[in-house]
This record gives sequence, C-alpha cells and structure tokens, in this order.
Amino acid sequence: QVQLAESGGGSVQEGGSLRLSCESSGRTYAKYCMGWFRQAPGKEREGVAGIDADERIMYGESVKGRFTISQDNDKNVLYLQMDNLKPEDTAMYYCAARSGNCASAPTAFTSWGQGTQVTVSS
Repeated sequence: QVQLAESGGGSVQEGGSLRLSCESSGRTYAKYCMGWFRQAPGKEREGVAGIDADERIMYGESVKGRFTISQDNDKNVLYLQMDNLKPEDTAMYYCAARSGNCASAPTAFTSWGQGTQVTVSS
C-alpha cells in the first residue's frame, strides 16, 4: 500500500500559477503509475495527468499545454505545475497511484491522498 500526501493547494487569481506536490512512501522500483485527479462539485472525478516509472506522461484534454507533471530524482515526490489557471480548474486535487501501467479511470487506482483544494478566482 502506497502512502500519499498532497500539498501546495491554495487560492489564486485567474492566469496565475501553482505547484502541487505529492509525497509518496512504500513504493518500490516495480512498475507503477502515479497521477493527479480532480473533482469539483457536481462533476465526476477527472484525470488530470499521469506518469509511469519510465516517465511516460499523459494529460487530460482540458489541461494540455497548461499543466506539467514531473517527479523528483528519487521518484518519491510527484509534482503538478499548473500555469495559466482558469476558474474551471477549481477543484479538489488528488494524488493517486497504482501498480503497472497508467490508466485514466480513477477506479483503476488503489492508493489515494486526502486531496488539496485549488481555487481560482474570476
């Protein structure tokens, strides 16, 4: 069981930037996928970005060109750099992990953080 903890959320103005981080523990060198999801009131949980052990990256359509996912050298910290934020980006953002290949469906992930709130004004 991978333990995950998100941080870095907050309130920003439209067009601003924010960097989220997700600290992980209990994960080995085995194949894995780590990803970011978000959920706003009245909406389904949405895949934002994912990265696997080989640093192959996937992005959700709504964030392409604005968000960047990355890992630190030891792959213990997952980042989500969010630029040109829009009000529609307002949501609770979750870090998630699973064994094997990446997937866009949240039901495919077995480990989840508690979430960090991102609010974009105007």
